[in-house]
Amino acid sequence: MTVRIGICSTAHLHADSYAAALSEHPDAEVVGVTDVGERVADARAKAEEYGVEFLEPDELLAAADGIVVCSTNADHLAWVERAADAGVDVLCEKPLAPSVSEARAIAEAGREAGIHVGVAMPLRFSQPVRNAKTAMEDGLLGDLRFLSGTNRGQMPGSWFVEEAESGGGAVTDHSVHLVDVVRWITGEEIEEVYAETATRFHDVDVEDVNFLSMQLTDGTEFVLDGSWSKPDEWDFWGDATLRLVGTEGVVSVDCFDQKIKQTRDTEEPGIRSIYWGSNPDEGLVTDFVEAVAGDRPPLKTAADAVNDVLVVEAAYESVERTAPVAVEMNEPTASTN
Repeated sequence: MTVRIGICSTAHLHADSYAAALSEHPDAEVVGVTDVGERVADARAKAEEYGVEFLEPDELLAAADGIVVCSTNADHLAWVERAADAGVDVLCEKPLAPSVSEARAIAEAGREAGIHVGVAMPLRFSQPVRNAKTAMEDGLLGDLRFLSGTNRGQMPGSWFVEEAESGGGAVTDHSVHLVDVVRWITGEEIEEVYAETATRFHDVDVEDVNFLSMQLTDGTEFVLDGSWSKPDEWDFWGDATLRLVGTEGVVSVDCFDQKIKQTRDTEEPGIRSIYWGSNPDEGLVTDFVEAVAGDRPPLKTAADAVNDVLVVEAAYESVERTAPVAVEMNEPTASTN
């Protein structure tokens, strides 16, 4: 069975990676690219680059079994509602939404329409992350005592630094990856957040530095640096690391450690790192294609992702109050989303 996938907006930087993974998947076909408003020209150019057609939104939804939403965060809800009306499954770029109310609306739209809504959390498909989850499940760490993580990167610019389009800065963009990984590995929720943010490295109107100190529901402490702290001249885009400390052992995760350094003596001399490990985006795309084909939820669902957005919202509230904030997590549901 060939699963027909459309790409709704190419505003997000990850659209290129998802398009490449879909084009190489033996059971997937990219049926087209679409967008609306002032981003149509960019989407047309990307469609040509990907070797597919640009279609109007209704045409694409009529031709697709599933869509990948790579729009600005502010437009996620509108695209999911379009897909719900068309009865088409969705893989939505992270974070699910710029606010908890919109995140809940996305999950509810999927439930009411009977479609599956997944969220792009590729680190669940990183082999080092999966090794850590296996170690936890096998009891190799004993009782978990402490976690520390980083998801530091280069400042993405564009709409990512426009709060009306993104919902915030580095907290919105980066913290959800490791928050999701910790929730997935441990089976615990984030109970409390204390956050500090600043704008130190770039001339932007949102925070580029953030440090979150959290407590899980079992009492384990979890600290996370999700800053846009890597300069443009850095040899690699950033990192995604996690250290799990237990009573019986320690596991260190570095999702992108499999790389080599290349020294260039060209028009742009310098050093760059070339990643050669497995591509988590390919695992993410494969899971979505299989989910659409099998009429099942993707590994990361919209209902689950609402809790990630709750943590982000609590972090911003903590910054305003300069105090820890309790996170009122959604109760688990039997929803397909």
